[in-house]
Amino acid sequence: MIEAELKARVHDVAEVTRRLDVRAAGRAEVYQDTYYDEPAGTLEKEDRELRVRTVRGAQAIKTILTYKGARVDAASGSKPEHETRVEDPEAVHAMLRGLGYEPVIAFEKQCRNYEFQAHGRPMLATVVTVPEIDGSFIELETQVEESDLRGALDDIRSVLGELGVEDGDLTTELYTDAVRARRS
Repeated sequence: MIEAELKARVHDVAEVTRRLDVRAAGRAEVYQDTYYDEPAGTLEKEDRELRVRTVRGAQAIKTILTYKGARVDAASGSKPEHETRVEDPEAVHAMLRGLGYEPVIAFEKQCRNYEFQAHGRPMLATVVTVPEIDGSFIELETQVEESDLRGALDDIRSVLGELGVEDGDLTTELYTDAVRARRS
């Protein structure tokens, strides 16, 4: 499956959040992300990602192991994505290190997530603040087959417009790159 996703800078977080609150109940969650790579940086060079994410919400804590393949669409940054829930995060961190992967960057994302249907698709909107970088963002995504990527991205762009997000606000900048730049 492809994670069809667009990300944009948000200039009026209160207004975007108000419009999302009409669509679904939001849930506040804090993500602690740790990205892994080989010592030679092979995954990053090949535009792939390996991440362990712990999500802390009001009701539960869960950890997810994610592998993302290289982008299939340069304009949006959409990638194939495979995820699985992890019962023992420390064991997974140890396994990845044992396999030769190294943690290359870790950071926190403060998120408000909204799940809803739009254009006949399940969508997840996430309003994101990364304390180490300036501004707030919105990520809007749905899971699709690669053959449906164009249509899904058109639907996502339409919903973003309904939320008051303009095409000029779209970005493909990665949080990992922004955090690295801030730390150097």
